[in-house]
Amino acid sequence: MAPQRFHEQFEQIQRSMPDVPLAMGPDDSAEFIYEKGYVLVRDGEDAALVEDTVRAHFTAEPELVQDHVRRAGPRTNRSGITRIQVGDPGEGDRGADRPVAHALRALREVEGRAGRRLVSRNHLVSIAVNSCPGDEPVPVDRSEALNPAPAEGSWDADSAVGVLVVDTGLMNDFRSSALLAHTDGDLQIQECDGDGVLQQYVGHGTFIAGLVAAVAPNTSITVRNTLNDAGAILESEFGEKLFEAVDEGGWPDILSLSAGTSNGRTDGLLGVEAFMRELREQRTLLVAAAGNNGSATPFWPAAYADLPDYQDAVLSVGALRADGEFGACFSNHGAWVKAYAPGERLTSVLTGFDRPVPYVYQHSTYDACRYGFGYSCTCQSPRHTGVLSEQDPGAKPDQVMFDGHAYWSGTSFATPLVAGMISAHMSAQAESDPRVARYKMLAAAAGYAEVRGAHVPALRPATWRPVPVGPPAARS
Repeated sequence: MAPQRFHEQFEQIQRSMPDVPLAMGPDDSAEFIYEKGYVLVRDGEDAALVEDTVRAHFTAEPELVQDHVRRAGPRTNRSGITRIQVGDPGEGDRGADRPVAHALRALREVEGRAGRRLVSRNHLVSIAVNSCPGDEPVPVDRSEALNPAPAEGSWDADSAVGVLVVDTGLMNDFRSSALLAHTDGDLQIQECDGDGVLQQYVGHGTFIAGLVAAVAPNTSITVRNTLNDAGAILESEFGEKLFEAVDEGGWPDILSLSAGTSNGRTDGLLGVEAFMRELREQRTLLVAAAGNNGSATPFWPAAYADLPDYQDAVLSVGALRADGEFGACFSNHGAWVKAYAPGERLTSVLTGFDRPVPYVYQHSTYDACRYGFGYSCTCQSPRHTGVLSEQDPGAKPDQVMFDGHAYWSGTSFATPLVAGMISAHMSAQAESDPRVARYKMLAAAAGYAEVRGAHVPALRPATWRPVPVGPPAARS
Protein backbone atom coordinates (compact mmCIF):
# COMPACT_ATOMS: atom_id res chain seq x y z
CA MET A 1 0.00 0.00 0.00
CA ALA A 2 1.21 3.54 -0.74
CA PRO A 3 2.84 5.03 2.41
CA GLN A 4 1.10 8.39 1.97
CA ARG A 5 -2.30 6.75 1.94
CA PHE A 6 -1.44 4.64 4.97
CA HIS A 7 -0.37 7.71 6.92
CA GLU A 8 -3.51 9.62 5.99
CA GLN A 9 -5.77 6.79 7.10
CA PHE A 10 -3.65 6.27 10.22
CA GLU A 11 -4.46 9.86 11.18
CA GLN A 12 -8.17 9.20 10.74
CA ILE A 13 -8.06 6.17 13.03
CA GLN A 14 -5.96 8.11 15.54
CA ARG A 15 -8.58 10.88 15.58
CA SER A 16 -11.26 8.32 16.38
CA MET A 17 -9.16 7.07 19.34
CA PRO A 18 -7.56 10.31 20.61
CA ASP A 19 -6.66 8.92 24.03
CA VAL A 20 -4.69 5.96 22.64
CA PRO A 21 -1.33 6.90 21.05
CA LEU A 22 -0.73 4.53 18.15
CA ALA A 23 2.34 3.45 16.22
CA MET A 24 2.96 1.56 12.99
CA GLY A 25 4.99 -1.57 12.87
CA PRO A 26 7.19 -3.23 12.54
CA ASP A 27 9.78 -0.64 11.53
CA ASP A 28 7.25 1.68 9.87
CA SER A 29 6.37 -1.05 7.37
CA ALA A 30 2.63 -0.46 7.78
CA GLU A 31 2.01 -4.18 8.42
CA PHE A 32 -0.06 -3.40 11.51
CA ILE A 33 -0.93 -0.67 14.02
CA TYR A 34 -0.37 -1.01 17.76
CA GLU A 35 -0.55 0.94 21.03
CA LYS A 36 2.58 2.92 21.88
CA GLY A 37 4.31 2.48 25.22
CA TYR A 38 2.55 -0.74 26.27
CA VAL A 39 2.93 -4.48 25.83
CA LEU A 40 0.38 -7.25 26.27
CA VAL A 41 0.95 -10.31 28.49
CA ARG A 42 -1.05 -13.08 30.14
CA ASP A 43 -2.02 -12.16 33.66
CA GLY A 44 -0.64 -14.07 36.64
CA GLU A 45 2.90 -15.44 36.70
CA ASP A 46 3.68 -14.39 33.12
CA ALA A 47 2.84 -10.77 33.86
CA ALA A 48 5.10 -10.70 36.92
CA LEU A 49 7.94 -12.32 34.98
CA VAL A 50 7.62 -9.90 32.06
CA GLU A 51 7.44 -6.86 34.33
CA ASP A 52 10.54 -7.90 36.29
CA THR A 53 12.51 -8.84 33.17
CA VAL A 54 11.74 -5.59 31.36
CA ARG A 55 12.57 -3.49 34.41
CA ALA A 56 15.92 -5.27 34.83
CA HIS A 57 16.73 -4.85 31.13
CA PHE A 58 15.88 -1.15 31.18
CA THR A 59 17.93 -0.59 34.34
CA ALA A 60 20.98 -2.15 32.69
CA GLU A 61 20.69 0.03 29.57
CA PRO A 62 21.82 3.64 30.16
CA GLU A 63 19.66 5.08 27.34
CA LEU A 64 16.45 3.49 28.65
CA VAL A 65 14.25 4.70 31.51
CA GLN A 66 12.68 2.06 33.74
CA ASP A 67 10.56 4.57 35.69
CA HIS A 68 7.55 3.94 33.44
CA VAL A 69 7.57 0.14 33.78
CA ARG A 70 4.43 -0.81 35.67
CA ARG A 71 1.25 -2.87 35.49
CA ALA A 72 -1.38 -0.85 33.63
CA GLY A 73 -4.29 -3.29 33.32
CA PRO A 74 -6.43 -5.44 35.60
CA ARG A 75 -4.66 -8.36 37.24
CA THR A 76 -7.52 -10.72 36.43
CA ASN A 77 -10.15 -10.68 33.72
CA ARG A 78 -11.98 -13.17 31.57
CA SER A 79 -9.75 -12.61 28.56
CA GLY A 80 -6.73 -13.59 30.67
CA ILE A 81 -4.43 -10.77 29.61
CA THR A 82 -3.17 -7.48 30.99
CA ARG A 83 -1.22 -4.46 29.75
CA ILE A 84 2.19 -3.46 31.08
CA GLN A 85 3.46 0.04 30.48
CA VAL A 86 7.09 0.11 29.37
CA GLY A 87 7.54 3.70 28.22
CA ASP A 88 6.02 7.12 27.75
CA PRO A 89 3.45 6.73 24.94
CA GLY A 90 3.83 10.43 24.14
CA GLU A 91 7.49 10.13 23.16
CA GLY A 92 8.65 9.60 19.59
CA ASP A 93 6.63 9.63 16.40
CA ARG A 94 4.24 7.07 14.96
CA GLY A 95 7.06 4.95 13.59
CA ALA A 96 9.33 5.00 16.64
CA ASP A 97 8.54 3.15 19.86
CA ARG A 98 11.90 2.21 21.33
CA PRO A 99 10.56 1.12 24.75
CA VAL A 100 8.22 -1.46 23.22
CA ALA A 101 10.94 -2.70 20.84
CA HIS A 102 13.39 -3.08 23.75
CA ALA A 103 10.77 -4.77 25.94
CA LEU A 104 10.13 -7.38 23.25
CA ARG A 105 13.87 -7.85 22.81
CA ALA A 106 14.36 -8.28 26.56
CA LEU A 107 12.01 -11.29 26.58
CA ARG A 108 13.52 -13.15 23.60
CA GLU A 109 15.78 -15.47 25.57
CA VAL A 110 13.19 -16.00 28.29
CA GLU A 111 10.60 -16.96 25.68
CA GLY A 112 13.11 -19.27 24.03
CA ARG A 113 13.69 -21.11 27.28
CA ALA A 114 9.96 -21.25 28.03
CA GLY A 115 9.15 -22.50 24.53
CA ARG A 116 6.17 -20.17 24.21
CA ARG A 117 5.34 -16.52 23.70
CA LEU A 118 5.13 -14.36 26.81
CA VAL A 119 4.67 -10.85 25.43
CA SER A 120 3.37 -9.04 22.37
CA ARG A 121 2.50 -5.62 21.07
CA ASN A 122 -1.05 -4.48 21.79
CA HIS A 123 -2.29 -4.60 18.19
CA LEU A 124 -5.18 -2.67 16.70
CA VAL A 125 -7.83 -5.08 15.42
CA SER A 126 -9.63 -3.41 12.55
CA ILE A 127 -11.86 -3.83 9.52
CA ALA A 128 -9.44 -1.43 7.78
CA VAL A 129 -6.54 -3.78 8.26
CA ASN A 130 -4.01 -1.91 6.19
CA SER A 131 -5.72 1.40 6.92
CA CYS A 132 -6.53 1.73 3.25
CA PRO A 133 -8.38 4.97 2.51
CA GLY A 134 -11.84 4.10 1.25
CA ASP A 135 -13.39 5.22 -2.00
CA GLU A 136 -16.23 2.98 -1.02
CA PRO A 137 -19.06 2.60 -0.25
CA VAL A 138 -20.55 3.84 -3.53
CA PRO A 139 -24.19 4.96 -3.72
CA VAL A 140 -26.63 2.82 -5.69
CA ASP A 141 -30.11 3.92 -6.64
CA ARG A 142 -32.69 2.13 -4.51
CA SER A 143 -34.31 0.83 -7.71
CA GLU A 144 -31.19 -1.14 -8.64
CA ALA A 145 -31.28 -4.81 -7.72
CA LEU A 146 -29.24 -6.07 -4.79
CA ASN A 147 -26.29 -8.34 -5.53
CA PRO A 148 -26.63 -11.00 -4.34
CA ALA A 149 -30.40 -10.80 -4.82
CA PRO A 150 -32.57 -11.97 -1.92
CA ALA A 151 -32.98 -15.74 -2.10
CA GLU A 152 -36.43 -17.28 -2.01
CA GLY A 153 -37.47 -18.61 1.34
CA SER A 154 -39.34 -17.79 4.50
CA TRP A 155 -38.34 -17.07 8.07
CA ASP A 156 -39.37 -19.35 10.89
CA ALA A 157 -38.63 -18.33 14.45
CA ASP A 158 -38.23 -21.91 15.66
CA SER A 159 -35.78 -23.05 12.98
CA ALA A 160 -33.97 -19.80 12.08
CA VAL A 161 -30.17 -20.01 12.19
CA GLY A 162 -28.62 -17.58 14.67
CA VAL A 163 -25.90 -15.36 13.16
CA LEU A 164 -23.95 -12.92 15.31
CA VAL A 165 -22.18 -10.12 13.42
CA VAL A 166 -19.42 -8.40 15.42
CA ASP A 167 -18.91 -5.11 13.62
CA THR A 168 -19.80 -1.40 13.69
CA GLY A 169 -23.45 -1.63 14.65
CA LEU A 170 -26.66 -0.84 12.78
CA MET A 171 -27.83 2.39 11.18
CA ASN A 172 -30.56 4.05 13.20
CA ASP A 173 -33.15 3.63 10.43
CA PHE A 174 -32.28 0.05 9.50
CA ARG A 175 -35.80 -1.16 10.25
CA SER A 176 -37.11 0.74 7.23
CA SER A 177 -35.41 -1.89 5.05
CA ALA A 178 -37.61 -4.95 4.61
CA LEU A 179 -34.51 -7.09 4.06
CA LEU A 180 -33.51 -6.55 7.71
CA ALA A 181 -36.87 -7.53 9.20
CA HIS A 182 -35.24 -10.26 11.30
CA THR A 183 -32.15 -8.29 12.29
CA ASP A 184 -31.55 -6.68 15.67
CA GLY A 185 -28.70 -5.56 17.90
CA ASP A 186 -26.72 -2.41 18.70
CA LEU A 187 -27.14 0.86 16.86
CA GLN A 188 -24.14 2.74 15.52
CA ILE A 189 -23.17 5.13 18.32
CA GLN A 190 -22.45 8.15 16.11
CA GLU A 191 -23.36 8.01 12.45
CA CYS A 192 -22.35 11.47 11.28
CA ASP A 193 -19.87 14.17 12.21
CA GLY A 194 -20.76 17.77 13.05
CA ASP A 195 -21.33 18.54 9.37
CA GLY A 196 -23.79 15.69 8.93
CA VAL A 197 -21.35 13.54 6.92
CA LEU A 198 -21.18 9.77 7.48
CA GLN A 199 -18.24 8.82 9.65
CA GLN A 200 -15.74 6.27 8.44
CA TYR A 201 -17.11 2.71 8.13
CA VAL A 202 -20.53 3.72 9.40
CA GLY A 203 -23.02 1.39 7.71
CA HIS A 204 -20.50 -1.46 7.54
CA GLY A 205 -22.40 -3.65 10.01
CA THR A 206 -25.74 -2.89 8.35
CA PHE A 207 -24.32 -3.79 4.93
CA ILE A 208 -23.03 -7.11 6.26
CA ALA A 209 -26.38 -7.95 7.87
CA GLY A 210 -28.05 -7.28 4.52
CA LEU A 211 -25.72 -9.72 2.76
CA VAL A 212 -26.44 -12.49 5.28
CA ALA A 213 -30.19 -11.87 5.04
CA ALA A 214 -30.11 -11.89 1.24
CA VAL A 215 -28.31 -15.23 1.02
CA ALA A 216 -30.09 -16.90 3.96
CA PRO A 217 -33.64 -15.65 4.61
CA ASN A 218 -34.17 -18.09 7.51
CA THR A 219 -31.70 -16.37 9.82
CA SER A 220 -32.00 -14.34 12.99
CA ILE A 221 -29.19 -11.80 12.77
CA THR A 222 -27.73 -9.86 15.69
CA VAL A 223 -25.25 -7.04 15.04
CA ARG A 224 -22.99 -5.72 17.80
CA ASN A 225 -21.18 -2.36 17.62
CA THR A 226 -17.94 -3.74 19.08
CA LEU A 227 -15.89 -2.00 16.35
CA ASN A 228 -17.44 1.42 16.77
CA ASP A 229 -14.20 3.44 16.62
CA ALA A 230 -13.68 3.67 12.84
CA GLY A 231 -14.02 -0.09 12.70
CA ALA A 232 -11.21 -0.69 15.20
CA ILE A 233 -10.51 -1.88 18.75
CA LEU A 234 -7.35 -2.61 20.72
CA GLU A 235 -6.39 -6.26 21.08
CA SER A 236 -6.38 -5.83 24.88
CA GLU A 237 -10.12 -5.06 24.78
CA PHE A 238 -11.16 -7.32 21.93
CA GLY A 239 -11.29 -10.65 23.73
CA GLU A 240 -13.40 -9.20 26.55
CA LYS A 241 -15.80 -7.64 24.03
CA LEU A 242 -16.18 -10.95 22.21
CA PHE A 243 -17.11 -12.61 25.48
CA GLU A 244 -19.63 -9.85 26.16
CA ALA A 245 -21.16 -10.33 22.72
CA VAL A 246 -21.80 -14.04 23.24
CA ASP A 247 -22.86 -13.54 26.87
CA GLU A 248 -25.59 -11.13 25.85
CA GLY A 249 -27.38 -13.42 23.43
CA GLY A 250 -25.75 -16.80 23.97
CA TRP A 251 -23.34 -18.57 21.66
CA PRO A 252 -24.75 -18.29 18.12
CA ASP A 253 -24.71 -20.88 15.39
CA ILE A 254 -22.38 -18.68 13.34
CA LEU A 255 -20.22 -15.73 14.37
CA SER A 256 -19.36 -13.53 11.37
CA LEU A 257 -16.28 -11.37 11.92
CA SER A 258 -14.84 -9.03 9.29
CA ALA A 259 -11.90 -7.68 11.30
CA GLY A 260 -8.47 -8.73 12.46
CA THR A 261 -4.78 -7.96 12.30
CA SER A 262 -1.49 -9.45 11.28
CA ASN A 263 1.18 -9.64 13.96
CA GLY A 264 4.18 -11.20 12.23
CA ARG A 265 3.61 -14.51 13.99
CA THR A 266 2.05 -17.90 13.31
CA ASP A 267 0.58 -18.65 16.75
CA GLY A 268 -2.35 -16.26 17.08
CA LEU A 269 -3.19 -13.25 19.23
CA LEU A 270 -2.69 -13.12 23.00
CA GLY A 271 -5.75 -10.90 23.35
CA VAL A 272 -8.19 -13.52 21.99
CA GLU A 273 -6.43 -16.64 23.25
CA ALA A 274 -8.95 -17.26 26.06
CA PHE A 275 -11.92 -16.59 23.79
CA MET A 276 -10.61 -18.94 21.13
CA ARG A 277 -10.13 -21.71 23.68
CA GLU A 278 -13.74 -21.33 24.83
CA LEU A 279 -14.98 -21.12 21.23
CA ARG A 280 -13.28 -24.45 20.55
CA GLU A 281 -15.47 -26.10 23.19
CA GLN A 282 -18.72 -24.63 21.80
CA ARG A 283 -20.65 -25.56 18.66
CA THR A 284 -20.36 -22.04 17.17
CA LEU A 285 -18.53 -21.66 13.85
CA LEU A 286 -16.41 -18.52 13.51
CA VAL A 287 -16.41 -17.30 9.90
CA ALA A 288 -13.65 -14.71 9.69
CA ALA A 289 -12.33 -12.38 7.00
CA ALA A 290 -8.86 -13.13 5.67
CA GLY A 291 -7.98 -9.43 5.40
CA ASN A 292 -7.26 -6.98 2.61
CA ASN A 293 -3.48 -6.54 2.53
CA GLY A 294 -2.90 -8.64 -0.60
CA SER A 295 -0.50 -10.66 1.55
CA ALA A 296 0.14 -14.29 2.43
CA THR A 297 1.04 -13.33 6.03
CA PRO A 298 -1.38 -14.92 8.55
CA PHE A 299 -4.17 -12.61 9.61
CA TRP A 300 -5.85 -13.18 12.95
CA PRO A 301 -8.29 -14.49 14.05
CA ALA A 302 -9.02 -15.87 10.53
CA ALA A 303 -5.70 -17.74 10.42
CA TYR A 304 -6.75 -19.90 13.40
CA ALA A 305 -8.43 -21.94 10.64
CA ASP A 306 -4.96 -23.33 9.87
CA LEU A 307 -4.06 -24.34 13.44
CA PRO A 308 -4.88 -27.99 14.22
CA ASP A 309 -6.73 -27.24 17.46
CA TYR A 310 -9.07 -24.74 15.78
CA GLN A 311 -9.66 -26.04 12.26
CA ASP A 312 -13.17 -27.26 13.09
CA ALA A 313 -14.12 -24.01 14.83
CA VAL A 314 -12.90 -21.42 12.30
CA LEU A 315 -13.39 -20.88 8.57
CA SER A 316 -11.23 -18.17 6.96
CA VAL A 317 -12.62 -16.42 3.89
CA GLY A 318 -10.83 -14.58 1.09
CA ALA A 319 -12.39 -12.47 -1.66
CA LEU A 320 -12.93 -13.16 -5.35
CA ARG A 321 -12.88 -10.32 -7.83
CA ALA A 322 -16.04 -9.04 -9.49
CA ASP A 323 -16.23 -11.77 -12.15
CA GLY A 324 -15.82 -14.52 -9.54
CA GLU A 325 -13.08 -16.28 -11.47
CA PHE A 326 -9.94 -14.98 -9.78
CA GLY A 327 -8.88 -13.66 -6.39
CA ALA A 328 -9.49 -9.98 -5.75
CA CYS A 329 -6.29 -7.94 -5.93
CA PHE A 330 -6.60 -6.88 -2.30
CA SER A 331 -7.46 -10.25 -0.77
CA ASN A 332 -5.02 -11.96 1.56
CA HIS A 333 -4.20 -15.46 0.40
CA GLY A 334 -2.24 -18.60 1.18
CA ALA A 335 -2.89 -22.07 2.55
CA TRP A 336 -4.41 -20.61 5.71
CA VAL A 337 -7.31 -19.12 3.68
CA LYS A 338 -9.78 -22.00 3.37
CA ALA A 339 -12.48 -20.64 1.03
CA TYR A 340 -13.14 -17.68 -1.26
CA ALA A 341 -16.37 -15.91 -2.12
CA PRO A 342 -17.31 -12.87 -4.22
CA GLY A 343 -15.96 -9.74 -2.57
CA GLU A 344 -16.00 -6.96 -5.16
CA ARG A 345 -18.85 -4.58 -5.92
CA LEU A 346 -21.46 -6.38 -3.88
CA THR A 347 -24.69 -4.40 -3.54
CA SER A 348 -26.62 -4.31 -0.28
CA VAL A 349 -28.25 -2.08 2.32
CA LEU A 350 -26.10 0.73 3.71
CA THR A 351 -28.80 2.80 5.41
CA GLY A 352 -32.54 2.58 5.76
CA PHE A 353 -34.69 4.85 3.64
CA ASP A 354 -35.67 7.53 6.13
CA ARG A 355 -33.27 10.19 4.87
CA PRO A 356 -30.33 10.62 2.51
CA VAL A 357 -26.93 11.00 4.16
CA PRO A 358 -23.69 12.34 2.63
CA TYR A 359 -20.33 10.61 2.46
CA VAL A 360 -17.09 12.41 1.58
CA TYR A 361 -14.50 10.70 -0.63
CA GLN A 362 -10.89 11.53 0.15
CA HIS A 363 -9.03 9.25 -2.25
CA SER A 364 -9.23 7.11 -5.35
CA THR A 365 -7.05 4.03 -5.10
CA TYR A 366 -8.85 0.99 -6.49
CA ASP A 367 -7.95 1.57 -10.14
CA ALA A 368 -4.31 1.93 -9.15
CA CYS A 369 -4.53 -1.35 -7.23
CA ARG A 370 -5.93 -3.41 -10.09
CA TYR A 371 -4.35 -1.72 -13.07
CA GLY A 372 -0.72 -1.82 -12.15
CA PHE A 373 0.15 1.06 -9.85
CA GLY A 374 1.12 -1.22 -6.99
CA TYR A 375 -1.37 -0.59 -4.20
CA SER A 376 -3.04 -3.27 -2.11
CA CYS A 377 -6.35 -1.98 -0.87
CA THR A 378 -10.04 -2.63 -0.44
CA CYS A 379 -11.10 0.37 -2.46
CA GLN A 380 -13.45 0.23 -5.41
CA SER A 381 -13.40 3.66 -6.98
CA PRO A 382 -16.60 5.36 -8.06
CA ARG A 383 -16.61 7.72 -11.01
CA HIS A 384 -15.73 11.03 -9.39
CA THR A 385 -16.54 14.41 -10.83
CA GLY A 386 -14.27 16.62 -8.74
CA VAL A 387 -10.54 16.95 -8.12
CA LEU A 388 -9.32 14.06 -6.02
CA SER A 389 -7.30 14.63 -2.90
CA GLU A 390 -4.27 12.67 -4.09
CA GLN A 391 -4.17 14.89 -7.17
CA ASP A 392 -4.45 18.08 -5.15
CA PRO A 393 -4.26 17.67 -1.36
CA GLY A 394 -5.71 21.15 -0.90
CA ALA A 395 -8.78 20.51 -3.02
CA LYS A 396 -12.23 19.99 -1.58
CA PRO A 397 -12.98 16.24 -1.67
CA ASP A 398 -15.90 14.80 -3.57
CA GLN A 399 -19.21 14.29 -1.79
CA VAL A 400 -22.03 11.90 -2.66
CA MET A 401 -25.42 11.15 -1.09
CA PHE A 402 -26.62 7.74 0.08
CA ASP A 403 -30.27 6.86 -0.12
CA GLY A 404 -30.43 3.29 1.07
CA HIS A 405 -28.30 0.99 -1.09
CA ALA A 406 -24.58 0.95 -1.91
CA TYR A 407 -21.94 -1.28 -3.36
CA TRP A 408 -18.82 -2.11 -1.41
CA SER A 409 -15.78 -4.38 -1.76
CA GLY A 410 -13.54 -6.34 0.61
CA THR A 411 -13.05 -9.63 2.39
CA SER A 412 -15.39 -7.96 4.90
CA PHE A 413 -18.24 -8.86 2.55
CA ALA A 414 -17.08 -12.19 1.21
CA THR A 415 -17.24 -13.35 4.84
CA PRO A 416 -20.98 -12.81 5.45
CA LEU A 417 -21.76 -14.39 2.07
CA VAL A 418 -20.12 -17.59 3.31
CA ALA A 419 -21.81 -17.26 6.71
CA GLY A 420 -25.11 -16.93 4.86
CA MET A 421 -24.42 -19.90 2.58
CA ILE A 422 -23.67 -22.13 5.58
CA SER A 423 -26.84 -20.87 7.26
CA ALA A 424 -28.88 -21.63 4.14
CA HIS A 425 -27.36 -25.12 3.97
CA MET A 426 -28.35 -25.72 7.59
CA SER A 427 -31.94 -24.73 6.84
CA ALA A 428 -32.19 -26.71 3.61
CA GLN A 429 -30.67 -29.89 5.05
CA ALA A 430 -32.11 -29.61 8.57
CA GLU A 431 -28.54 -29.66 9.86
CA SER A 432 -28.23 -28.33 13.40
CA ASP A 433 -24.42 -28.30 13.69
CA PRO A 434 -22.81 -25.37 11.81
CA ARG A 435 -19.39 -27.00 11.83
CA VAL A 436 -20.75 -30.14 10.19
CA ALA A 437 -22.72 -27.96 7.75
CA ARG A 438 -19.52 -26.18 6.76
CA TYR A 439 -17.77 -29.42 5.80
CA LYS A 440 -20.80 -30.83 3.98
CA MET A 441 -21.30 -27.62 2.02
CA LEU A 442 -17.64 -27.43 1.00
CA ALA A 443 -17.66 -31.10 0.02
CA ALA A 444 -20.74 -30.59 -2.15
CA ALA A 445 -19.51 -27.36 -3.74
CA ALA A 446 -18.08 -27.84 -7.21
CA GLY A 447 -16.83 -24.30 -7.64
CA TYR A 448 -13.18 -23.34 -7.94
CA ALA A 449 -11.31 -20.15 -8.74
CA GLU A 450 -7.72 -19.17 -9.32
CA VAL A 451 -5.91 -17.11 -6.70
CA ARG A 452 -2.32 -16.22 -7.58
CA GLY A 453 -1.89 -19.42 -9.56
CA ALA A 454 -3.53 -21.72 -7.00
CA HIS A 455 -6.90 -23.41 -7.51
CA VAL A 456 -9.04 -22.73 -4.44
CA PRO A 457 -12.59 -23.58 -3.28
CA ALA A 458 -14.96 -20.86 -4.48
CA LEU A 459 -18.38 -20.39 -2.88
CA ARG A 460 -20.69 -18.35 -5.10
CA PRO A 461 -24.25 -17.73 -3.86
CA ALA A 462 -26.92 -18.79 -6.36
CA THR A 463 -28.39 -15.28 -6.47
CA TRP A 464 -25.06 -13.49 -6.94
CA ARG A 465 -24.40 -11.96 -10.37
CA PRO A 466 -20.84 -11.56 -11.72
CA VAL A 467 -19.81 -8.03 -12.68
CA PRO A 468 -17.62 -7.52 -15.78
CA VAL A 469 -14.00 -6.62 -15.12
CA GLY A 470 -12.38 -4.08 -17.41
CA PRO A 471 -10.00 -1.14 -17.43
CA PRO A 472 -11.31 2.08 -15.87
CA ALA A 473 -13.15 4.60 -17.99
CA ALA A 474 -11.57 8.01 -18.41
CA ARG A 475 -12.61 10.50 -15.74
CA SER A 476 -14.00 13.86 -16.73
